[in-house]
Amino acid sequence: MIDGSPQGAWESMALRLDNGAEIAFSGRQFAGGSWYDEETGVLTRQNLYITETNEYVYSIITGTGRQRSRRAYRVALHGKTCTMSDGKTEITLELEMLMLAVRALTGLDREGEGVPMLDLVEETLRAANC
Repeated sequence: MIDGSPQGAWESMALRLDNGAEIAFSGRQFAGGSWYDEETGVLTRQNLYITETNEYVYSIITGTGRQRSRRAYRVALHGKTCTMSDGKTEITLELEMLMLAVRALTGLDREGEGVPMLDLVEETLRAANC
C-alpha cells in the first residue's frame, strides 16, 4: 500500500486545458460529479484527483452544444502555504490568506452563515497538510 492506496491504483493522466496548458500527473480520481442547468443549458462536470505526490488536481468542464470550457488547477499544500497552478500561472499563498479569499468570494463569513462548513474545509486542509 502507498498512502492507503492499493499498489497499481495510480494512473498517468494529462488534462488539456483551454489556456493551452496541459496538467500531467500520476494519480487517481478522488471525487466527481456532474449536473445540468435547465435554465442555461449548461452541462458541468467536476473531478477531484489526488496525485501520487499528495497534491490535488481539480478539473471542471462546462459545455453547451458544441461550446465547452476545460479548466483545471493543481493545488499543493506546504506547511502553512498553498501553491495553485492552472498549468500556465502559479501562485503561492499563506493558507490563512487563501481561507480569507474563500470567505470573501463565497460570502460564507456573512452573519455566521456557512461558518461550520468553512471550519470543516479549513480542518480538512490542515489535516491533509500534516
